[in-house]
Amino acid sequence: MNFFKKILNFYIFGNIHVALAGFSLTKITLLKFGVVDNLTPVFVALSIIISYNFIRFLEIKENSLNWFKNWFFEHKKALGLLSLLSIILLLYITFFSKFNLKAILVLLPFAFMTFFYVVPLLKIGKIEVSFRNFPSIKIVSIAIAWAGITVLFPLYEANYEFTSNVYIEFLQRFFILVAITLPFDIRDVDFDPKSLKTLPQIFGVTNSKIIGYILLFLFVCLEFFKINYAVVDIYLLVGLSFVTTLFLGFSSPKRTRYYTSFWVEAIPIFWLLLIVLFSKN
Repeated sequence: MNFFKKILNFYIFGNIHVALAGFSLTKITLLKFGVVDNLTPVFVALSIIISYNFIRFLEIKENSLNWFKNWFFEHKKALGLLSLLSIILLLYITFFSKFNLKAILVLLPFAFMTFFYVVPLLKIGKIEVSFRNFPSIKIVSIAIAWAGITVLFPLYEANYEFTSNVYIEFLQRFFILVAITLPFDIRDVDFDPKSLKTLPQIFGVTNSKIIGYILLFLFVCLEFFKINYAVVDIYLLVGLSFVTTLFLGFSSPKRTRYYTSFWVEAIPIFWLLLIVLFSKN
């Protein structure tokens, strides 16, 4: 049992799980728009492993992740090897495959938002300014960055024309990502600095959940504005929204990190499985 828990912890805290979620969201975009034989989902997953492990290291260095510090240094060699392999594979995809290098231009602003979520943009006196420290925009910056990386970036890399459907997909992705991120803010509502002003801190846990429910409703409704939308896609989005609603509804500051970091983070993976399953029927 302890061995299984060690494997699970490395899978979650080594950011493999969140990387798989990023892979799933990117693959979902490509499947929806009929793009096949594309390596951008793998590119995104590898980038997440590299960037998130680096960000975790910086957070520990700044003593902002004390609960995680001991585990990180106990597994620093394995994490270093994982990151090194990810860098090698990422370089191979970038320079030795048919990867469209121009797509990096689309990726850069969203990668910038992700990187400077933790790394300070500038320092004013003793105050370090990063996206995370801007009141009320923490969740917005995360959702915009992930929506751009998993929707606009892979489609541009595949030379797909940006139609109205693409921008609707981007907006839908933003809404679902905010809803998925809310359980994390609810979990940390008692520990986040008051200056951060997350949605649960401003509106309370219950009202934040209501905001999430509204966003999930809009997430489904926007599908009707797409050109030539499929009925099966509506059913899939309704099912996905129902599952997300349940996880959001049961979120509380008392939930463990496994609830958010594994189960909530698995929602994109579940979404991809649904799409693959129903596309075969």
